[in-house]
Formats: sequence, structure tokens, C-alpha cells
Amino acid sequence: MDAQRALLDELMGSARNLTEEEKKGYREMRWDDKEVCGPFMLKFCPHDLFVNTKSDLGPCPKVHDLKLKESFEKSPRHDAYVPKFEAELAQFCEKLVTNLNRKVKRGQERVAQDDVQPTVPITSEKSGQLLLVEERIKKLLEQIESLGEAGKVDEAEALMRMVDSLNAQKTGLMAQASDKGLAQTQEKKIALCEICGSFLVANDAAERTQSHVTGKQHVGYNMVRDFLSEYKAAKDKAREEERLTKEKEAEERRKQRERKNEERDRGHDRHREREFERERSREWGGRSSRDGGRGFDGRPNHNRNGRDRDRDRFRDRNGDMTRDRARGRSRSRSPARHVYRRSSRSPVRPY
Repeated sequence: MDAQRALLDELMGSARNLTEEEKKGYREMRWDDKEVCGPFMLKFCPHDLFVNTKSDLGPCPKVHDLKLKESFEKSPRHDAYVPKFEAELAQFCEKLVTNLNRKVKRGQERVAQDDVQPTVPITSEKSGQLLLVEERIKKLLEQIESLGEAGKVDEAEALMRMVDSLNAQKTGLMAQASDKGLAQTQEKKIALCEICGSFLVANDAAERTQSHVTGKQHVGYNMVRDFLSEYKAAKDKAREEERLTKEKEAEERRKQRERKNEERDRGHDRHREREFERERSREWGGRSSRDGGRGFDGRPNHNRNGRDRDRDRFRDRNGDMTRDRARGRSRSRSPARHVYRRSSRSPVRPY
């Protein structure tokens, strides 16, 4: 019924049974609705893999619609929803595989117990024959011992040959019982399929083995295991690429820090060099002023400051005044005659 209903929904739409009044408030289902099965949209739904098998999961509680699947595959948001549906399907498959591995482990323990060949009991007929043979062998051995004590060697050797014949008969009876038990064990020997956990006959025909491999349960669990392996491998690869990317970014940041440190160190070196040059210039400037305005090479230093220039002008003025005084003294000492006028006043006497 569910399969027929799904087929009708696919052909006629899910609103086929609604009245015109009901259809007015009806909203068409979209592939991103919560009621839609994400694993079915992506690849497969595990509920569809084991229908009518021993591992039947029953019908899926969500909607499976091929039209919605086609719209999902054509949607521009397809790539954005793929990781979500993959995670949902992987979680479902992980649960199935975990339960299946427990079943396989129990089956392996059973097969290991069956591999130990049990002791097959001997039938009553064979058991009676063995008892008779053993009794005759025992009696003959007693007779041989008596004949040996009596010195009848030839008779004792004849009885010994009979004992050997009876021992061979006993060995044959035991071997027949052992072969029968081995045949029974081989007929009952079983094997286990580690893919789906089913029990198989170890020496079964190739046709039956091939039928099992192509069966719905084996194929379904094989799909589940393959998807889970691919999903985990892709996740591991993505984590490895993310790790390498982070390491590359960290290495790039480290190189940038080293370049910045080198540039800062070079800037500090240039700053120290400029400071050193300015300090040296100040030292040479002070030395040239002390050397009378000449630099270290004996040439006039034109880079003197204003104080030095003022000092030079003061020296020049003093020199002119000194020269003027010298000229005055020289004129006063000349032999020219001086006329003194007499005053009515009494002359001032020198002290």
C-alpha cells in the first residue's frame, strides 16, 4: 500500500485527494522541508535497502519523492545542503554498522566453537564388536602367558599372531567410527559473511554463494559500509587539508613577523647611524671653534655659531681703540711748542 501510494503521489501529486476548498490552503511540499528524507535526496535511504529481508527496517517515516529529488539536484542551494544530508546519512549508517558488527562478532564466536570437532559417539553395533574383540584379545594374552611359562613357545607364537589380527580388526572398527564422525562434522560446518553477518555453508555450491553475494541484504550492507568508509575518508582528508592550511598560514605569519622585525632593526640601525653622525658633527664643530675658527685641516671654519662671530667683532673694536690711543700718545710726545696763558688767578699747585 505504501509503495502504491508513493507511486500515485509521484504521478498525480500529493494533493490528488484534496477537495478544491482544501487545495486553497494547501502548500506544495519542497525538498528542504523537515518532512522530506535528506538521505533519499542525497543518495539512498537505508529503509529502502532491506525490504523483505531479515534486516528489514520498515518504511521510512519521511517523504520519498523523486520530483523533489530532481528539484534538489537542480537547486542552486544543492551544494550548501549536501554536508547536512551527508552527516544525517552517515549517522544512520554508523548506527547500522555498529549493530551489525556486534552480530558479526557473535557469529564468529559460534563459528569458532563449531570448528572444534566434537567426539562422535560410537554406535551400539560397533561398540559391541569392539567389546568382543577386546575380550578375545584379553583371553588370548592370558593363554600366551601360561604357554610361555610352560615353555610352549610355538603355541604361544601362534596365539600371538591371532592377537595381532584382532588388534588390526579393532583399529579398523575405530577408524570407521572416526570417518563417520568427520563426515558429519564437515556436513554441519558453517561460515560467516562479514559484510552482512549471514551464515553460509562452507562447502556450498558456487551458485548459492553467488546468489548470496548478489542478494538484497548483502548488497544493502555493502552500500552502507562503502558510503561510511568514503565519508570518513573525505572527513579525514578535509581535516588534513585544514591542518596543512593552518600550518601554512602560521608559517606565513611567522615570516611576516620576521620581516617586520628586520625592518624595525634596520630602522633602528639607521637612526643610530644618524645620531652618530650628528654627534660627530657636533664634536668637530666644538673642536674647530677652539682652534681659532679653523677646522682640522687648517682651513677657516665657516660654520661657527653667532657667539664666536660676536667675540670676533668685540676683539676688532678693542684693537681699533688701542690703535687710536697709541696714535694720540705719539702726537702728544711730538716736539711742538705749547703756549701757556697766564691767568689772574694764582696758579694751581700740584699736589
